Amino acid sequence: MDEFTPYSAKEGSSSRSSRVRNPSFHTSSSRPLVSTSKDAFPLLRNRTSATSIRTCSSSSDVSEIYSPIPDRHLLESHQQRWLYAPSLSPAPSSRAISPAPRSFSPGHGSRSNRNLSFSTLMESERSRRTSVSPSFLRHEPRVKPKSASAGEEHSMGKRWVRWMHKNGMKQLVVPAAIAGSLWIRWAIGLASYSGENTPPMYGDYEAQRHWMELTIHLPIRQWYTHDLQYWGLDYPPLTAYVSWLCGIVGSRLNPSWFALDSSRGIETPESKAFMRATVLVLDALIYIPALVMFVKAWQGTRSLRTQNLALLILLLQPALLLIDFGHFQYNSVMLGFTLLAMNFFATGHDVLGALCFVLSLGFKQMALYYAPAIGSYLLGKCLYLGTSQGGRLFVRLGLVTTITFFVLFLPFLPPFAPFSAIMDPITRIFPFNRGLFEDKVANFWCSSNVVFKWKHWLARDALVKLSTGLTALGFLPSVVGLIRGGIMAAPPVPGDNDASPATVPTLPLLPYALLTSSMSFFLFSFQVHEKTILVPLLPMTLLLSGASPDSSVFAWGVLSNNIGVFSMWPLLKRDGMAVPYVATLLLWNRLIGYNPLRLAKRSVVKMLSLAVYAACIVLHVIELVIPPPARYPDVFPVLNVLVCTPVFALVWLWSIKCGLEIAWAMGGLPGSSKAKVEPDVKVDQTGLKSGSTGSIGRESGARAMSLGFSQARQRAPYRAASVGPDVNE
Repeated sequence: MDEFTPYSAKEGSSSRSSRVRNPSFHTSSSRPLVSTSKDAFPLLRNRTSATSIRTCSSSSDVSEIYSPIPDRHLLESHQQRWLYAPSLSPAPSSRAISPAPRSFSPGHGSRSNRNLSFSTLMESERSRRTSVSPSFLRHEPRVKPKSASAGEEHSMGKRWVRWMHKNGMKQLVVPAAIAGSLWIRWAIGLASYSGENTPPMYGDYEAQRHWMELTIHLPIRQWYTHDLQYWGLDYPPLTAYVSWLCGIVGSRLNPSWFALDSSRGIETPESKAFMRATVLVLDALIYIPALVMFVKAWQGTRSLRTQNLALLILLLQPALLLIDFGHFQYNSVMLGFTLLAMNFFATGHDVLGALCFVLSLGFKQMALYYAPAIGSYLLGKCLYLGTSQGGRLFVRLGLVTTITFFVLFLPFLPPFAPFSAIMDPITRIFPFNRGLFEDKVANFWCSSNVVFKWKHWLARDALVKLSTGLTALGFLPSVVGLIRGGIMAAPPVPGDNDASPATVPTLPLLPYALLTSSMSFFLFSFQVHEKTILVPLLPMTLLLSGASPDSSVFAWGVLSNNIGVFSMWPLLKRDGMAVPYVATLLLWNRLIGYNPLRLAKRSVVKMLSLAVYAACIVLHVIELVIPPPARYPDVFPVLNVLVCTPVFALVWLWSIKCGLEIAWAMGGLPGSSKAKVEPDVKVDQTGLKSGSTGSIGRESGARAMSLGFSQARQRAPYRAASVGPDVNE
């Protein structure tokens, strides 16, 4: 019977025929129909209707007609048979015993079965099919249960975050994580450090202390010229200013800690505690707030548990902890300023981001490894905004960069110093006369120097030019991707971007471009230290923090972090930090739940990880039981380089591949002009414009990034207007 079919009761019909049965698993009862007049033609309505259907002939007649509700669960139960192969009739001896009644049939069940609930009958049907069908005809699910995913339930950090949330302490996760990470930092500082009890030069610890000594006793013009043979200052001016501030505070506590010349090599417990405290305070003031801001800005649409776990992963990155709080340096200040720049770029504050990046450059020249990526991103955004807004942004960025550098180097410029004094810090910051590389660093030059002695075949100037060319060629794909992405994503109509959007579609490319650029510098640039691996590890760990445990980003991120720590083993061994080295690595891997044996089968990164970890373990065991031969005292550091360099090269290639994939998702590769992103500007109920000019949309490639800030920016304008349904959807 159709919904709009007129109905009239037939005369002489029995009471049984005047009922409309509703075949349902829930009930076997039927509802009687009230007879109506001949001329009445009521329309059928569903039983769930709040209003009754009355005849048109008389308002006093009370007649209700209920139309049967389609038994969708019956249709579903029958349609499920199409998903299964027809069952065979195996021998009775090999047939499994079914817990369900054999007489059950969805369409023709007995009265006893009709009294059962629908869920009970469906469960019986599933049990019957499982027991009767042979094993080779059963459809096994292609997707494994969630509990089987790699490292998800084995993550100590994830279990702790879940426990805190379930016990009503989710607001304490971030303070507890920060407090715990500070305690671990201080515990690492209780171990040895660079140059402890090794006169006459000691190590990096003495270098940092000596810079505090000379900055508080000598005029600024002599900072970069005083006794260069004993740890001459070779970092940019912001490092010198921070050293001066720390020296002032320390000299107030105990002037003997920083007495000029007479305090060289001082290693009293109090002075060591003060030096360790300076690293901890600067880390807590700059780097840790930058991490918290990163999680909120780049992963704003992720769950609170995911954000907490990401912060925990970033706080306990082993390489940075071992170098800054063990070996003793202040790399977290440089990395913190760079991370703040990324956060400001993500929130649309480009001028503040440029200021923070200049401060990073002013603290350590290693921040130049990020300069091609950040400069290309800002230039691409200027091109994306168009002539009007883009030109104004370009001028503002140029002014803030120039003014900040001018202020940093002002004491070395007239009238405070002769113009030639500016060359003193520059020649110390860029030491091209030191050689191609120092010690045994896992990059292209040191590893290839085993078979080809570069210094014997090429002069120093030629090596500088060659390394510059290879470095530029290495980061060229990221530069082209960011600039071209800004051009391709720009709207075709001039002036459409006068609204100055907070973010641009090329933002998802920025972390990968930073990784490509910094890894290219590490592999091919001039004068690289083993500690420089911290620079490419920052963007790699940022990507890792937001990745799922079964993704390639997670696998490559953990592999690069572990091998990055292993590449610094010769340095850490010389510092006497074997115990913190092992403990920090094990803690971090246990925290994230990493186990290379649980990675996806037949995965390239799994096979590579297993091979590399096996080589690392074998090398550690051999180094422990066999002393190096007298003829080759550096055989173990060289083997370390040969193991680590291929991994870093593959990470560099992988970052280029990911950048190309995201560029393709945003607008296609060169030559695909049809794939250019068109702006989709709409006006919502609040009167605000949305689309590519105001946020990052799905069509502009924002979904290619797993960090989530772009999605939050996209959905924010619609929250006020989401009360009623959208008729356009």
